[in-house]
Order: sequence, then structure tokens, then C-alpha cells
Amino acid sequence: MQQLDEIRANTLPLIEKAENLSALDAVRVGVLGKNGSLTGLMKNMGVMSPEERKTFGATVNAVKNEIVSALDAKKAALEAKEMADKLAAESVDVTLPARPVQQGRIHPTTQAMEEALTIFAQMGFELAEGPDVEDDWHNFEALNLPKEHPARQMQATFFFDNKNMLRTQTSGVQIRTMENQKPPIKIVCPGRTYRRDYDATHLPEFHQIEGFVVDEKANLANLKSVLVEFFKLFFETDDVQVRFRPSYFPFTEPSYEMDLGGVLARNIGKEWIELLGCGVVDPRVLQNCGIDPDKYQGFAFGVGLDRLAMMKYGIPDLRPMFEADMKWIKHYGFVPLDIPTVTSGLSLNGGKKCD
Repeated sequence: MQQLDEIRANTLPLIEKAENLSALDAVRVGVLGKNGSLTGLMKNMGVMSPEERKTFGATVNAVKNEIVSALDAKKAALEAKEMADKLAAESVDVTLPARPVQQGRIHPTTQAMEEALTIFAQMGFELAEGPDVEDDWHNFEALNLPKEHPARQMQATFFFDNKNMLRTQTSGVQIRTMENQKPPIKIVCPGRTYRRDYDATHLPEFHQIEGFVVDEKANLANLKSVLVEFFKLFFETDDVQVRFRPSYFPFTEPSYEMDLGGVLARNIGKEWIELLGCGVVDPRVLQNCGIDPDKYQGFAFGVGLDRLAMMKYGIPDLRPMFEADMKWIKHYGFVPLDIPTVTSGLSLNGGKKCD
């Protein structure tokens, strides 16, 4: 009985003084563990008489229950303190000023694309899109570029294998449209294109927009009127002059390079600026898509959207347009409200997807 009183008297103060859960557990093990002081006394009950065992057992249980209650109470207090300390350490002062939120900007190429699509929508063009990974037929052969044709070398193509490649132009969309739709056709095809080229005015990934018209009366006069009207609206000036120089593209005959003159050329100290390629659709291209060239004819043109953005927004170098430099975007980009409303249902999120 004296040992029980000593264990009780020594243990309760140790429980009260425990500063953390580890120290408290050490007290518990020292008293109630397998080799604990109270556990050792309880092992002696086997040599006691029945009367002594009854009296001693009741006292041992009372002391044990008192110690267990003290341990539980102290553990709850220490856990509460631990949680309070953790919350205090991780608390956030919501009265502090918030971090400044930077407003996003529309990339100049996206801005130029949306403006171009708006204009072409008003001119009656429909949107057509196709895959970035093209096959040889749609990227070359159907466009009058058979295997071993020397003009293929001009494309600087990224090949996956002998059949598939990253498209070098969006003209494959024209082939896919003619395969699935009969004339009249009047579409515009924007999108990314890829070539092995890199300098101040050329990139391995760039954006094109192509116009394509096939009907019974399409001709060069129509082509010129469409381009002149487009550039007047896009550059917001009536002082637009164009000239056509003979050139070569396998999928058009005759083919032309178009130069832009007027105030836009004079602004950069030139009389003329080379801008795009165009021409009358070659009859063999129509035949490849099952369209009768004796009944239908057409014209096509393609212009680099990144270059249009450079000219309109005064960007001196093409390469930073693809480098994700936030300072550059902040300088040349546009707030979302600057994007014009697209009319006639033509936008990048609508139109036709050519499979």
C-alpha cells in the first residue's frame, strides 16, 4: 500500500509537468508499460491471500484509474495547445493588401487574326480549318507537287516519315474542302504552319491565312478587288496600292507575288512591300479533287498573319512574337476589349473543320 501511495504521489506531478506529448508518453510507459512501476506491483497479486488480493486489487485499480484520467486530460490539453500553436504559425493576415493582379493581353497575332476574320466574314467568306499534321497527298501531291518535284525543296518541311509531316501551308484545307464540298466555294483558312526557317522575318512556326474561291466566273479581277478591299479595311486607310509580279507556285497558273504600296510602304521608306502570293487555281488541282476545270475556275491567295501584325503594329522583329516575354506582350499586346466583334458567324471557334 505504501508503494502504491508513492507511485501515485510521484506520477501525478510528472504528468502535470509534461511539456509535450513525447514527455507525457514517457511517464505513461514508466508507470503503466510492460515494465512499469504500477504494472510490477500488480504482478505480485498472485502470491497474496484472497482477502489481501481483494483489498489490494481495489486500491490498485483506483490508483490506476486516477493516473489514466490524469494522462488523458493532460494529453487533450497538450494536443489543443499544439493545434493552437500550429494555427498561429500558419495564420494569414487577411488585412494585408492583396498582390496586384496583372491584366492579360491579346497577342498581336491573335488580334490580327480576329480582325482579318471579321473582314473576310463581312465579304462573305466561310471559315475552314484542318489538321496541323498533314499527309503527303493533301500537303503536296493534290496541290500539283508530285514526288521529286523540285518545288518541294522550297518548303523546308518537317517530316515524321515518308507520308506524314507538319503542314507547310494551310492549302491542304482547300483540298479537303473540295473533296467534301462542291462549288461554289468561298472559304478562308487560318492556322499555324511549319517550316525549317529562322531569322528576323521567318520562324519555324508561323501563322497563315489563305483565301480560296471556286465558281463558274472567278477571275483575276475578282482576286484583285478582294485583296484591295481587305487591305483597306485591315490597315484602315484608302491609300492602298497593289501590283502583281509574275511568280511560280505549282498549284496556281498564272501565279503572282503581290506588293503593297501607298502610305504603308512610305512609312518604312519604301515604294513597295512584298506581301503575299496568289494566282488562278491550276486546272490540275481542280481535277485532283473531282471538280471539272472546264466548268469551274478559281483563285487563291495566302498571307502571313505574323507579318501583317508586324506591319500594322510596328513590330521590328518576328522572333519575340513567339518567346513568351511578358514585357513584350505588355508593350505590344491588346486588352480584350480591343478585339472587334466578329460578324456573320465567322470566328476561330466556329466555321467548318475539314477532316
